[in-house]
Amino acid sequence: MRVLFSLLSGALFGAGLFISGMTDTSKVQGWLDIFGNWDPTLAFVLGGAIVPMFIAWRLTKGRRPVTAAQFPPQPSVEIDRRLAFGSLLFGAGWGLAGLCPGPAIASLGYGGTFHWVFFAAMLVGMWLTPHILRFVQRPTAA
Repeated sequence: MRVLFSLLSGALFGAGLFISGMTDTSKVQGWLDIFGNWDPTLAFVLGGAIVPMFIAWRLTKGRRPVTAAQFPPQPSVEIDRRLAFGSLLFGAGWGLAGLCPGPAIASLGYGGTFHWVFFAAMLVGMWLTPHILRFVQRPTAA
């Protein structure tokens, strides 16, 4: 049952990314180009994601999910160096390539070579991150 819900959720998410234009790199870069040829249409995608999720978090209190023992905890609101640096890297990559992880995966079937190269680089970055963090966070000898 859990696998079926995961499959259906992933398919719905991918279809939503495609229909909304999130897999179109020029549309995403137009959304991010606020001082140039700005395309505000992805603001509806943003609102369409934030508003339902806000409501969903409110409705989960005191309830149990269908396929798990409990809902995951709400994310921390602490803003630290890791979050700030990760956000900076994510935003820079998103602006330069016009893709982030969800749309990158959703566009693999039709996006061409660029999307596969981006996906491979994304996987390498995900694999490297814990190794880089261990190196950066290790204590220095006095």
